[in-house]
Amino acid sequence: MKEATGELNMTVITVVAIAAIAALFTVFIFPQIQANIMLQTACSNIDSNGNYTSSSGANGAGQDVNCQNFTCTANYNNKTYSKDCHAS
Repeated sequence: MKEATGELNMTVITVVAIAAIAALFTVFIFPQIQANIMLQTACSNIDSNGNYTSSSGANGAGQDVNCQNFTCTANYNNKTYSKDCHAS
């Protein structure tokens, strides 16, 4: 019986650890990845003057990208990310 209880405890600890890692990824890392993808796409689609605009309807609620003079700014989940498109 003691061995079965130990195995159950280790299973619970493993499941909790996996859930914690998934939560951290979803909250902290995934939004940065999404914003970088949005900025890279915008840099790929700028015109010869370095301008590009995307409305939130195309990207989903709370997300928009605006580029002026080869500098793109993305608003994603109430945070602002920017990228210089000269480098890409």
